Amino acid sequence: MNKKEDKVYANPIAALPAFEFNAQVADVFENMIERSVPGYRLALDMIALLTERYAQPETNCYDLGCSLGAATLRMRQQLPASCHVIGVDTSKDMVERCVTNVDRDHSQATVDIRLQDLRDTQIENASVVVLNFTLQFVPDVDRDKVLQGIADGLNDKGVLVLCEKISYEDPEEQLLLETLYYDFKRLNGYSDLEIAQKRAALENVLVPNTCAALQQRALQVGFKRVDTVMQCLNFVALLATK
Repeated sequence: MNKKEDKVYANPIAALPAFEFNAQVADVFENMIERSVPGYRLALDMIALLTERYAQPETNCYDLGCSLGAATLRMRQQLPASCHVIGVDTSKDMVERCVTNVDRDHSQATVDIRLQDLRDTQIENASVVVLNFTLQFVPDVDRDKVLQGIADGLNDKGVLVLCEKISYEDPEEQLLLETLYYDFKRLNGYSDLEIAQKRAALENVLVPNTCAALQQRALQVGFKRVDTVMQCLNFVALLATK
């Protein structure tokens, strides 16, 4: 994967379009997400750890919203040859680069990368499903249906690893975590202009839920328990067990 520096919002943009995972973003995505998501590398480590623990032989493991394939590869590298990894993404630019990245890896589990809306993905014979900062981009009205499809397609004792940006009901807590998050981005070299333009571009595109709402959503579609396994500022990883 390349390490091209993210400069997408470095200069003033007069007519700021809504954020999308286009070629410009795909080219700098690895740098963008590492500098924009607190604990991103730890989240990938958790995905690897949880895949190793919960993957069942002769099952499918899904990475829904695979982007460049970072989580896909971490999953694949923990799996036996009898498992099959399926990565899906709606961005043609992301999928093309993901296929290239996956082709460089020679782990034993087979992989299928699909250009597909995760809302159309049929989850079958699954032991591990990953939504790595993906559900937040799905329209809120469709999120329960997505989670229901995952729960229905998971085998007994299968798991969903759900990594998300979260919001807070308490206004003071929301302001504190937002402030610290933007401080984190400044620490990683983003200017106030970049932060402001990215925030505006993501409005109504990335819509976070509270952690409690995510847990309730998972429980109501059939997961037996939902545990927080990682949190860095306003970003969490949840483990939902069927």
